[in-house]
Parts: sequence; structure tokens; C-alpha cells
Amino acid sequence: MSYHKQEEYDTEITNQLKERFYDIVDLIGEDLSREGLNKTPERAAKAFQFLTQGYDLDAEEILRSAMFREDYSEMVIVKDIELYSLCEHHMLPFYGKAHVAYIPNGYIVGLSKIPRVIDVFARRLQVQERLTDQILHAIQYTLNPLGVAVVIEAAHMCMMMRGVQKQNSLTTTSAFTGEFQKVETRNEFLNLISAKLH
Repeated sequence: MSYHKQEEYDTEITNQLKERFYDIVDLIGEDLSREGLNKTPERAAKAFQFLTQGYDLDAEEILRSAMFREDYSEMVIVKDIELYSLCEHHMLPFYGKAHVAYIPNGYIVGLSKIPRVIDVFARRLQVQERLTDQILHAIQYTLNPLGVAVVIEAAHMCMMMRGVQKQNSLTTTSAFTGEFQKVETRNEFLNLISAKLH
């Protein structure tokens, strides 16, 4: 039996993107009849749909699908969540880690849903500042916790491959609501995401 990969993409959108990627590759002077490139426009069209699938996802719906009543009221942290996104200015990748915490107020959420919420917003054309806020507000609005904290550390290929070409620069953004606006609570969170506990 020969290998067959099963993928589902909107045929009309794939064909339209494929035509545009064909033009881009042609305009930069490449030979699209070359074996390595003759399927590139279609591959790129599918890859771009995958990288921007967040537009079709609903963060609040994801969180509500796994909300549970619980009296626990201490900090819940999910840290070192890898994220990959596309800078909206150059459509080049930025990637790094997100650290998210919340203090429950009657409800907790399945831990896997927090990384899924990050993907909802990361899989769009983005800026890191907006991405940080969108994650924070989705959790705050849906769970109504006593507070939410989000910190993102990311490397931006638009700074590394072009422009200033600074290879080792990282960008850190943060956002806090509720109890995390208190210095002691915020510092506890920042200390915990910095610590190596294992």
C-alpha cells in the first residue's frame, strides 16, 4: 500500500492561494517547472491555511467546554507553553513561550485548554502585544477568575532575518488583571515561572 496523507482544506481557498503563491515564486525569478518547486504553491497554500487556522476557532467556546466547579482558590500556572505565530507586518514567524496563570473563582478549566486558547490567537496574523492581551481577556471573560497573568517571551524572525538582523534578541510582553495587579501576587507568579522546580 502506498503512503497517503489525509488533509482537509477548503478547495476554493487553496486554489486561490495556490495561484497567488505561484505568482510570488515566479516574480522572484524562480523556475516553477523545477522538480523541487512544481508543487510548492499548493504546499504553501495549505501551510498558510494551517498557520492561520485561529480565525476559525473560538477561545471562549474552548474554555467553556471544560469548565468545572471547584473551590480551589490558589494560583494555577501553566508555563513554558510553546507558541508559533506570524508577524502581521512581514508575515514572518515569531516563536517562543507563553506562561499563563489564573486564580479560580468557583471554576477551574481543563489544563489542556489553556495551550489551545494560545493557539487560537497565535494562529493568526499577529503582534505579540495584542496576542498577550487576547489570551488574557479570553480567560478573564470566560472563567471570571480573581485574576489572570500572561507573559510571552518570543524571538521574531522579522528582526533576525531582515531589518536590524539581531540574532539573539527576545521580546517579552506581559498583562495582568485582578489579584495579579498586586505586587506580591505578581512577584510570586514571576518567581514561579522563572524557577526550575524539577
